[in-house]
Amino acid sequence: MPKDKLWGGRFTQPTDKFVEEFTASIQYDKRLYHQDIRGSVAHARMLGKQGIIPLEDVEQIVHGLQAILEQIEAGKFDFSISLEDIHMNIEARLSAAIGEAGKRLHTGRSRNDQVALDIRLYLRDEIIEITTYIDLLIDALLTQAEDNIDTLMPGFTHLQSAQPILFAHHLMAYIEMFKRDKERLEDCFKRVDVLPLGAGALAGTTFPIDREYVAEQLKFHAITRNSLDSVSDRDFALEFLADASILMMHLSRFSEELILWSTAAFQFIELSDGFCTGSSIMPQKKNPDVPELVRGKTGRVYGNLMALLTTMKGLPLAYNKDMQEDKEPLFDTIDTVKGSLKIFAEMIREMRVNVGAMRKAAGQGFSTATDVADYLVRKGLPFRDAHEVVGKAVAYCLENGMDITGLSLAEWHIFSAKIDSDIFDCITVEASVNARNIQGGTARGRVWSEIQNVRAGN
Repeated sequence: MPKDKLWGGRFTQPTDKFVEEFTASIQYDKRLYHQDIRGSVAHARMLGKQGIIPLEDVEQIVHGLQAILEQIEAGKFDFSISLEDIHMNIEARLSAAIGEAGKRLHTGRSRNDQVALDIRLYLRDEIIEITTYIDLLIDALLTQAEDNIDTLMPGFTHLQSAQPILFAHHLMAYIEMFKRDKERLEDCFKRVDVLPLGAGALAGTTFPIDREYVAEQLKFHAITRNSLDSVSDRDFALEFLADASILMMHLSRFSEELILWSTAAFQFIELSDGFCTGSSIMPQKKNPDVPELVRGKTGRVYGNLMALLTTMKGLPLAYNKDMQEDKEPLFDTIDTVKGSLKIFAEMIREMRVNVGAMRKAAGQGFSTATDVADYLVRKGLPFRDAHEVVGKAVAYCLENGMDITGLSLAEWHIFSAKIDSDIFDCITVEASVNARNIQGGTARGRVWSEIQNVRAGN
């Protein structure tokens, strides 16, 4: 009989050594120690309140768990693979330390609802921390937007020059993305913040437990309503991974732009040396390793989502050992997202903007052609006809190696008699930007107002 196993009563042979190592999760779920102890303290106090175990046992359990917490945080706790997971490691140490009282802790619960509780507690803590990192990134973007409220740049579609915009407006677009990421995580938090403890292995418990009391102790806003679902549900983890994947996609898109902008072809920005590396052979190189790595890590987070979706897709109710595979992708995603957000915020804050290069590029590629079409519409020409007129003017400029801003009034008259000398006031980059004075547009006043709205928490 395997005497070191808390579940070993019905077994007559020891667990195969390799099986023991293969099935153990302590290597990675030991990071749940704080949540496991918090949950056990709340559970023990509930058992005492309900008269299920003696109050003196509760005091011994609580003090024993607090001592174990101190040992773990001091690095004086030896985790054992033979004890499989964080739950059994802590419970075995508790029983060894305080005796029979420790053996009463597991009354009315199972490792199935215990691990569901620990993961929810852990993810709840991590979501709060991740949203603070999003706030730091948004603040860094806002600072750059404020500093560059008059910086002009080309806006792109299909990575081709399209229309001039403010660089601040471009940065504010990413702020909108990250605000949505934060909202998604806050909404996910609602479904994480539900107490599963009390579901037992799958059917509940025969003991008169008080789940509402435990929820109150652990600050859960609600309790789960079906014991089978309580122990087999990982939707909340999948939802988090999906939200994290979208967040990383936003960081990856931004990374791609930073990489492009920092090239010799663009020269729009310069990343601080602290976020770049050099080449082992080419002495002139300054490589944007941080955004490249964030772009690469995005695929890793996508993979974590697909891994857990694949794990869960064929599982019957209720708990199955497959579900042990939920932790590594979840933990890895949390670490990746936090690291990416933290380093991104610092990198953006130190980023230097080449205002002259951006301004020069903003006027290239016939970027104010749409403004000419709009001008003709205001003169009474239908938009589709105006579009054709300007298209012909662009073709003329291409043949003659010039931009539309270089056309004389006489040349404009080749294409439309409706064009007067006031056209020259409409086709500057500055005029183009400030003409888009609508809510959500790139006009300076609109962008500045939006910066202040976000600063105010709106």
